[in-house]
Amino acid sequence: MEPDFKDILLFKTNIQTAEDKSLIAKVMEKHNVKQWTIDQQDVDCVLRIVSPALKLEEVIHLVSKNGYQCEELI
Repeated sequence: MEPDFKDILLFKTNIQTAEDKSLIAKVMEKHNVKQWTIDQQDVDCVLRIVSPALKLEEVIHLVSKNGYQCEELI
């Protein structure tokens, strides 16, 4: 089943290294986010989350409180 487009959230981040990704993986796991990716090859280090439960502001807060930049990708 394909996700609903309204459940797909895209963010510009500074999550660049394997260590960064590992830390964010723990955050995502703790908050039951099952579908997420980080494109570390992209200049914007795009974080893509599929979640019907999380809201944009919640993701920004979660990532930011762990020391990373995170803003909505427009």
